[in-house]
Amino acid sequence: MLTFSGHGAETIGLLLLALVLDAVFGEMPWLFRFVSHPVVLIGRTIAFFDGRLNRIERSNRSRLIRGGILVALLVTAAAAVGTTVHWVAVTVPFMWFAELLVITTLIAQRSLYDHVAAVKTALEGSGLAAGRQAVSQIVGRDPNALDDHGVCRAAIESLAENFSDGVAAPVFWTLVFGLPGLLAYKTINTLDSMIGHKTPRYLYFGRVAARLDDAANWIPARISGLILAAAAIFAPGAQPWAALRTMWTDAKKHKSPNAGWPEAATAGALDLALAGPRRYPEMVVNDPWIGSGRARATTADIGAALRLYVVACLIDAGLVAAALVAALTFRLT
Repeated sequence: MLTFSGHGAETIGLLLLALVLDAVFGEMPWLFRFVSHPVVLIGRTIAFFDGRLNRIERSNRSRLIRGGILVALLVTAAAAVGTTVHWVAVTVPFMWFAELLVITTLIAQRSLYDHVAAVKTALEGSGLAAGRQAVSQIVGRDPNALDDHGVCRAAIESLAENFSDGVAAPVFWTLVFGLPGLLAYKTINTLDSMIGHKTPRYLYFGRVAARLDDAANWIPARISGLILAAAAIFAPGAQPWAALRTMWTDAKKHKSPNAGWPEAATAGALDLALAGPRRYPEMVVNDPWIGSGRARATTADIGAALRLYVVACLIDAGLVAAALVAALTFRLT
């Protein structure tokens, strides 16, 4: 699990330190009073080209080609930026701190915990309307169509899926390709979130982005499911064997080739039924249920999911620490 950047141990060490810093400090809003968040810059760039390349009067073929070119250019540019920042970090004294900050800002373990915990707090303290408002910050479905149980399920599903997208996948691609891999992955993921939709506007223009995001998350999604199942061994009241069994039987029920793995692991571990029919502003999705447990999730289930998530993050960090030991051992031999 060494990086191919030529500085395996250094990069893995920075990644481990970034996980610790993110767990302690979270999103560090003070930093972004002075500079824009990398994902914000990526999003602005995507929006700029979306408005100029994805015009409704163009043919579907033209929009498909233009969307593919946009993906290729932005992902290549992101990898080039990552390569440059890494080169500066290993060449200029003390500039490793800049690389550390970039890695830290692109891992979302603490912010994800905080957003999901806010849903629990809102529901328990202020009721359904506040819960709907809080959950609308982390899911795309219509919050007004959710009852208390629906809000709880949405929060838990978001926690599971984003453990893969926001934590496990960034860690995986940093281990494999260093900072260039991390920036390329975050660009792919942001492209998918902005243009990878099956709507009339993006069905063709965002098709390459959606397919590439599926490919980039294929391995991390399955790893994240296994990590969540392992976390169930240590999380109070969770069921590790049920997590593994539900992954095996239900993960492929999800319309996404990847999201079903962490969701199924979480559903099995917590004896819940997740996914199922969902209403979005533009459509209703009649998906099957994942898991054979209760669909009537409660705030107590959100709390259990958060405990499972914390243990999963600790295991994820432990794997990075093991990779660091392996890299240092390899260097000494």
